[in-house]
Amino acid sequence: MYSTDLNKLFCQLAKTCPVQMLVDVPPPQASVIRATSIYKKSEHVADVVRRCPHHERTPDGDGLAPPAHLMRVEGNSRAIYKEDDVTSRHSVVVPYEAPQVGAEYTTVLYNFMCNSSCMGGMNRRPILTIITLETHDGKLLGRGSFEVRVCACPGRDRKTEESNFRKDQETKTLGKTPSANKRSLTKESTSSLSRPEGSKKAKLSTSSDEEIYTLQVRGKERFEMLKKINDSLELSDAMPPSEVDRYRQKILSKGKKEKEGQTPEPKRGKKLMVKDEKSDSD
Repeated sequence: MYSTDLNKLFCQLAKTCPVQMLVDVPPPQASVIRATSIYKKSEHVADVVRRCPHHERTPDGDGLAPPAHLMRVEGNSRAIYKEDDVTSRHSVVVPYEAPQVGAEYTTVLYNFMCNSSCMGGMNRRPILTIITLETHDGKLLGRGSFEVRVCACPGRDRKTEESNFRKDQETKTLGKTPSANKRSLTKESTSSLSRPEGSKKAKLSTSSDEEIYTLQVRGKERFEMLKKINDSLELSDAMPPSEVDRYRQKILSKGKKEKEGQTPEPKRGKKLMVKDEKSDSD
């Protein structure tokens, strides 16, 4: 099974994997298609991808491929298995054949002869398969690559990895904006503390009043206190200026009376009784 999101092939051991080759223009005569597997991660890229000792000793195939080679070509007796003299990498080469009449692709059947989890072999290290189109003297004409995972349940592993990939993409997308805002707010807060009062007021006057900021508060008590302050400011913004002034004068008047020790007059016209004072009825 092939995943377009991951550019990754999921297959079982020794199962046929048809790979379609598409070229823009017909290559020169005697051109070949070479397939090579390498390790994906930089710390392993210098190692040669080969079968594990267990599968290497297992008799299989048609006897054309060396036991240590991971990749095989199925149904093509003209396949040639090579080992690079410098890097010792394994590759398999087949002659390029033009597509059949009415077809756009040339199809090559590959087998992968060891599981990705095999100890002593790939040992769970991800690999890339590189397909190159070359002339008979080794000149490179085209190139393509895809990741390969050889496992027991390709469908299950494909769904799992695609799900994890989408979650990572969503996390990266959602994480960009908050982190940028956080860095921006931190920078503005630090710079505003170092400026004099006049510059800070000028800075605030040019900012938008409709912009919303998020503040992280430690402790519920502080949160409730800051929430009350915010609610009061929101209420103040919603009230007309005349009502705000009237309410402010009322609060100041009440506070002044309480400070001077004055007792408010009773309502409904009743006379305030003082200690040792007799009423008119006595």
